[in-house]
Amino acid sequence: MTAYVLAHLSDPHLAPLPQPSARELMGKRVLGYLNWTRNRHAFHQRDVLNALIADVTAQRPDHIAITGDLVNISLDAEFRQAAKWLGSVGPPEHVSLVPGNHDAYVPQMHDRFASEWADYLRGDKATPGSSVTFPYVQRRGPLALIGLSTAVPTLPFMATGQLGAAQLAALEQTLAGISPDEAFRVILIHHPLDTDGKRRHKRLRDADELTAILRRRGAELVLHGHDHRHATLWVDGISGKIPVVGVPSASAADDGKHDPAAYNLFAITRESDHWRCDMRVRSALKNGTWKNVRQTRLI
Repeated sequence: MTAYVLAHLSDPHLAPLPQPSARELMGKRVLGYLNWTRNRHAFHQRDVLNALIADVTAQRPDHIAITGDLVNISLDAEFRQAAKWLGSVGPPEHVSLVPGNHDAYVPQMHDRFASEWADYLRGDKATPGSSVTFPYVQRRGPLALIGLSTAVPTLPFMATGQLGAAQLAALEQTLAGISPDEAFRVILIHHPLDTDGKRRHKRLRDADELTAILRRRGAELVLHGHDHRHATLWVDGISGKIPVVGVPSASAADDGKHDPAAYNLFAITRESDHWRCDMRVRSALKNGTWKNVRQTRLI
């Protein structure tokens, strides 16, 4: 059987940052703007992102998942820029998206992503023009892609995420309604499920509640971003371990200190009475060429 291939990338943090007006530089945005101009602009490079997307395209995946942080400080112009970029990656039927904390950076823009990128955030049962709700479900080939939003505005120096009781309850109902024999269930989320003590200001606040749902209802794969680094861990599911996989920023320059830009390809097949999922990690070499740097069977 031919494998269905899902590409996963995250945290493009699109550059260049549009010049904000004086009115826009209020509250948390001031700190974010200073951080960008002093540090992040050198790390998040558009040419790196362009090269990554070119390689994704060359690999011809069946579908692409993007797990948030398209923008940096939630400026009006950033959302328009990101909408154009999404269109260049692929149409909504080929690209699934969930938002990150930078996509809801300040309270006045907490749901701007839902209007600007709505076509990439709607489930299959949603009607055109309807409001965006989470979790959504998109069926693509053998996959059931389940999109969650952890994007909530936070105080300065904080980057936490939260699902909330309503979304968690809806997720449990959604997972209960999709049999693992029927579909390979992939959960898309921005924040990781685990956070060490030094990074509590970036944690998912209701990670324990989400983990408990996975233990009760199961899933086949969880994909996230946020930490800008490679990560693979397993959490208990109803019938075995569930792989939880994170990727570095898709625009990350190779600065020798952080994980450089990379993305993952997941080849998914049905073998007799079980699923098989093989992961390939693709990243750039020093000469600018892209190649598989690691291959792993997850399940």
